[in-house]
Amino acid sequence: MTAVKKRRKAVVEESACVACGCCVKVCRPGAIEVVRGTTARVNPQRCVGCGLCARECPASVITLQEVAP
Repeated sequence: MTAVKKRRKAVVEESACVACGCCVKVCRPGAIEVVRGTTARVNPQRCVGCGLCARECPASVITLQEVAP
């Protein structure tokens, strides 16, 4: 039996985001951008699931969610 490693991706609760840009500054793969100065948005194809953005978010609106491999 082989263990399946679960992948994680960052997800922003856009309605509660304050668009401060802290997550953008710490995102090494450049997977997050602030859209129209109102909310952050994650590009799931670039997100590596490291969690740096979630730890840095002062509004605590970024979470890591498991995705299918």
